[in-house]
Amino acid sequence: MAEVEIGKVTHYFSKIGVAAILITQDQLSVGDTIHIKGHTSDFTLKVDSMQIDNQPVNEAGVGKSIGLRVPEHAREHDQVFKVVE
Repeated sequence: MAEVEIGKVTHYFSKIGVAAILITQDQLSVGDTIHIKGHTSDFTLKVDSMQIDNQPVNEAGVGKSIGLRVPEHAREHDQVFKVVE
């Protein structure tokens, strides 16, 4: 499967397991599969929900910063890729 870089992790909130992700290209929608990869991070997850300013949204475009619950520790500057089929 191919991957397209769509953003980067700007912050990780460890107590609640949420990564703040800045979308720099394309857009991200609920239902998409993403791959977070960094120096020590490398995991894939399906986006089941995301928020902008504590409000649930179904999609986010370039320039938006979203909050996303992640199953593993993400780090600042980790790259975020959308998996495309």
